[in-house]
Amino acid sequence: MSCAAEDPPEPRSMSRARQWTAEVENLFRFQLAGYRDEVEYSQVKLGASVDKWPQSGFVKKLQRRDDTFYYYDKKRECQDREVHKVKVFTY
Repeated sequence: MSCAAEDPPEPRSMSRARQWTAEVENLFRFQLAGYRDEVEYSQVKLGASVDKWPQSGFVKKLQRRDDTFYYYDKKRECQDREVHKVKVFTY
């Protein structure tokens, strides 16, 4: 039997993004690296901090599950044609 503290919290619902926001941009970056969001990332990587660009607040670098890294630009990377692919989870 697993402990509830070890398992990431399960989302109550999921919806798709309809328009670009800074939150959608960060979710896009987490999902590109193979995580739902920052909650799951910090749970899997045992509280690892997320590097963010100071000017924009966008995620700067993420470590994937296979221990390779994704590096992101300071500018927007989620294009309008990809916004509908981003999943927004509610806990």
